[in-house]
Amino acid sequence: MVFALIVGVSITDPGRPDVHRTVDAVWRLESARIIGGVARMVRDVGLAEELAQDALVTALEQWPRTGVPDNPGAWLMTIAKRRAVDRIRRDRTLERKLEEIGHRQETGGAVGPGADVDAVLDEDRIEDDVLRLIFTACHPVLPAAARIALTLRMLGGLATDEIARAFLVPEPTVAQRIVRAKRTLSEAGVPFEVPEGEDRAERLSSVLEVIYLIFNEGYAATAGDDLIRTDLCQEALRLGRLLAGLAPEEAEVHGLVALMEIQASRSRARTGPDGAPVPILEQNRGLWDRLLISRGYAALLRAEKLGGPPGRYVLQAAIAACHAQASTAEETDWARIAALYGILARVAPSPIVELNRAVAIGMAEGPEKGLQAVDALADEPALKKYHLLPSVRGDLLSRLGRYAEAQAEFARAASLTRNAAERAVLEKRAASERLT
Repeated sequence: MVFALIVGVSITDPGRPDVHRTVDAVWRLESARIIGGVARMVRDVGLAEELAQDALVTALEQWPRTGVPDNPGAWLMTIAKRRAVDRIRRDRTLERKLEEIGHRQETGGAVGPGADVDAVLDEDRIEDDVLRLIFTACHPVLPAAARIALTLRMLGGLATDEIARAFLVPEPTVAQRIVRAKRTLSEAGVPFEVPEGEDRAERLSSVLEVIYLIFNEGYAATAGDDLIRTDLCQEALRLGRLLAGLAPEEAEVHGLVALMEIQASRSRARTGPDGAPVPILEQNRGLWDRLLISRGYAALLRAEKLGGPPGRYVLQAAIAACHAQASTAEETDWARIAALYGILARVAPSPIVELNRAVAIGMAEGPEKGLQAVDALADEPALKKYHLLPSVRGDLLSRLGRYAEAQAEFARAASLTRNAAERAVLEKRAASERLT
């Protein structure tokens, strides 16, 4: 847990374990707001995190003795901003900073060190601070892996070891990514702000990409024993919902939330009792979460009401809605899904999109047509080691009665996946084709 890593205490320590759990829960919920609020003062995300964690340590020292305050998030914010004021006052270039901060105060920016600390809380600006933090953590100057690590650290409140476990990489690797990310942002002079115009569109695309990458890793883990990482799916959904509340006029934000809500609704049906993956056509749709589906529909409706040509996430959400609207696999409108994938291929060209379109064509127009579409992707470099290409091809060949060829494709797919659950299913499918 975050607090255990900082001060070396265990959640099971005697005395006040309930307080320790509360601190951990508050940090996960409030860390983004606190770091964002402090970053507005000090204009340095790395320093803001340090000061926020100083406040966290103070809570660990005081709350077991004094009890948890009525508004623990505001308490942490107050302490963190006091630390920021103290840091500014102690800075060796105090006079220059005083002038700069005084100017910001006059223009509605950061707060001067002489101000009443209670006034620093300025709750009306907290949401803007979180939005600035999202755009900063997901700045395209950072590589995707660094953006993910920094986003989960700053906005998810996850500790370095938790991020490392989530993505099956060594903890020092994640720590280095976070350190380098902060340094890169500082050296590049990335402003702590929500950009405007074309810059905002570019940065928003990066933000959405990071959140969806986190969700996808949870929805279909690339490696390990489990197909689904529920913790990552839930974290991505939390971040998406947060962003939708902070940027309500952005259709693609609502599109991404809709997509994740509807996809997450299938979680209980996606694996069998033994943990083996269950294809969507074979899933028990009675297990699909109707509340998440309803939330997905509502988010998709908000995106459509905002108007404009649909983007990649709105289109993918519309495809997911087609599946959700069908009470049985046979009732699925595959022709519409194929058409939506065709539009998506123009909006966001990708071999993966084309492969999904081929699947839809195979369902709508028959396996021969689907196989033709798949074979047209055979030379795509991005799909050379992608296990779903031979898996899809194997399924189409099996439906055409070409069982020996199908067996070879399933065996190849099994050799390419790093997920143990998927590998077991593909090996079983290969064996069944061999016996057909």
